[in-house]
Amino acid sequence: MKKLSLVLLLSLVFINGCNTKKSYLTVTTFAGSGVMGSKNGQGTKASFANLMGIASDTAGNIYVADSHNNLIRKISPDGLVTTLAGSGVAGSKDGKDTSASFFYPGGLAAGKDGSVFVADTHNNLIRRIGPGGIVTTIAGRRTDSSGNTKDSSVRFDNPIGIAVDANGNIYVADWANDLIRKINPGGKVMDLAGSGTPGSDDGLGAKASFYLPGGIAIDSAGCIYVADTYNNMIRKISPEGEVTTLAGQKTKGHADGKGNIASFLHPQGIAVDHFGNVYVADMGNNKIRKITPVGYVSTLAGNGLRGAVNGRDTSASFFRPYGVAVGKDGSIYVADYQNNLVRKMGY
Repeated sequence: MKKLSLVLLLSLVFINGCNTKKSYLTVTTFAGSGVMGSKNGQGTKASFANLMGIASDTAGNIYVADSHNNLIRKISPDGLVTTLAGSGVAGSKDGKDTSASFFYPGGLAAGKDGSVFVADTHNNLIRRIGPGGIVTTIAGRRTDSSGNTKDSSVRFDNPIGIAVDANGNIYVADWANDLIRKINPGGKVMDLAGSGTPGSDDGLGAKASFYLPGGIAIDSAGCIYVADTYNNMIRKISPEGEVTTLAGQKTKGHADGKGNIASFLHPQGIAVDHFGNVYVADMGNNKIRKITPVGYVSTLAGNGLRGAVNGRDTSASFFRPYGVAVGKDGSIYVADYQNNLVRKMGY
């Protein structure tokens, strides 16, 4: 009986342990041929030109700011690329889908009602694409016009990051103004954090400072995460406007570790998952980094070399990854700027 039990135990170990395959994170190309262009189509038959912002919705669609093409593109869950809005000609015209125009759009966010919000960077405007494809201007004004938006008295200076919360509040990383701005559902713009002068101070509201902040994301608790690009830091803002440094240091680098032990090189895109993990497109290092809720930074994917190699985690390569988003299925999507590709990372 003892001999039989031992055989049974060894069998269970083999089945549940040694015979179990470990899952590895794998980087693949989700869409794009890698050749600059503006073609729609399935997967790698489509083409882009310098992708920047990227966002995902609750239906599993992916949206990308096809910056150099002045277009907003939509990618279905099965990889079909279409043009959501934009004529392709630089401009600031509102209107329905391809009759509207953008000028180097930088950031994107998907609202719960099916809207897509755009940081229209070179127009210095915040735009909305409604579920019916109608593009409207929410806030800001072009420097060469008075505008007719709900808060046209407010000027942005190259807004580049954008996020939207469950209540319809919009948060903007106002890049050249070194500010984080908030736009309420009524369209009123207010400063949430930042002194407007370059710096790296933590503190409440205007006592804090940023240096050319890039990507911005929001978690389920209402906390804001900012890729403070030229400070090489990841900052966190409480709903009350208290700014702290989650990870990174002013010195450029690529070290993993907790808090200010870790280092980045011009982090740009940022996203947060349901568990509070933060994902960063570490653009200057050609890597995708992960930060746990307690601030521990690790390298999720990318070997640091410029390239477009697919494969397992740090054997893969990127070329100036700009935007990052968490998909409905938990996969990580990357706007790989210089490669003109949308990459997908999953297990």
